[in-house]
Amino acid sequence: MTALRDLYPMPGIDPHWHVPNEFDAVFDWRFDEGRTTLMHLYQKGKDMPWAAVNRIDWELDLDPENPMEMPDEAVSIYGSDVWNKMTKKERIELRRHTQSWNISQFLQGEQAALLAASKIVQAVPDLDAKFYAATQVMDEARHVEAYRKLLGKFGVAYPMTDPLQGLVNDALSDSRWDVTYLAMQVVIEGLALAAFGTIRDLAQNPLARMVNAYVMEDEARHVAFGRLSLRDYYPQLTQKERDEREEFLVEACYLMRDRMTQSKEIYEVLGLPEKECQEFTENSEIVKLYRTLLFQRIVPIVKDIGLWGPKIQRAYEEMGVLHFAELDPQALQEEDERIAQEIDGEQTGRVDPGRARKDYIHAVAREGAAGAAE
Repeated sequence: MTALRDLYPMPGIDPHWHVPNEFDAVFDWRFDEGRTTLMHLYQKGKDMPWAAVNRIDWELDLDPENPMEMPDEAVSIYGSDVWNKMTKKERIELRRHTQSWNISQFLQGEQAALLAASKIVQAVPDLDAKFYAATQVMDEARHVEAYRKLLGKFGVAYPMTDPLQGLVNDALSDSRWDVTYLAMQVVIEGLALAAFGTIRDLAQNPLARMVNAYVMEDEARHVAFGRLSLRDYYPQLTQKERDEREEFLVEACYLMRDRMTQSKEIYEVLGLPEKECQEFTENSEIVKLYRTLLFQRIVPIVKDIGLWGPKIQRAYEEMGVLHFAELDPQALQEEDERIAQEIDGEQTGRVDPGRARKDYIHAVAREGAAGAAE
């Protein structure tokens, strides 16, 4: 299989990125029963794993003219003079690169989440959180595998953007375990959930819908994990320490809002007028709406964990996303799980896909136990 790095349309991309960090690996000698909510989440993490090679039908293809069969409104320069002057062939290529760029950022973010989850296993002080984070490590590896296979079908891929790389660097290098949570479990994965949902709900291609829906089912649990852990922890901090976290959140949210849709690499690769495309994107009502919707998962979580001071609220009001504070994170998680199971049913005709997956898990466990006894 071709290495994705070989599909990057720009040369000179380093095959590795090293992020130095210093943090304590913390043992929890209490071995207590753990918090009920986190242990319930841990049990779900054990009960609901899935194999990318089995659950997803990789024989399905992407559409040659519109890979994920997304509406053209999802192209950031749709309706611009540049778009209107493009030939059919040029629009096909722009769709392919635009959608590949998005899936590339999903893939890059999932590898970052894999590393962050492994760090959390070591650094978080409570054993129940270590247990759940261990299941998340496996989830994130599976997501990298799934997006890697999906992206290979595009024939083109893009490296991690500078803004995302900067935030990931902060998440992995900060010695405070809760800042890693805040950056990854709340900001990056919260934004990702909303972006995954856009593809899940708008794409007509069954393979693209499937991959994003199944990843969302896991990611909703990951965000819940961050929410439950931080909600217990932040009341223990001083006001100064909470203010520092709020400042970090405000900066991270502005950064990702302003840069999440700035795919300037595509314009360079395809030889499009970068300045004209960027100016149109900045003023596009569709792009503004998309940027707003990206925060529907983050805002209610930030309120729930207690980082809800005047500065945060002013920032969210200025962004036009403060009203998302009234959404119920638990209800959103349950809806993600319901839709994933619906898609299971569409693909396989099973009446109860969740039950079938659990039967499969138990069967594998029995085989493992039988093998160990021999």
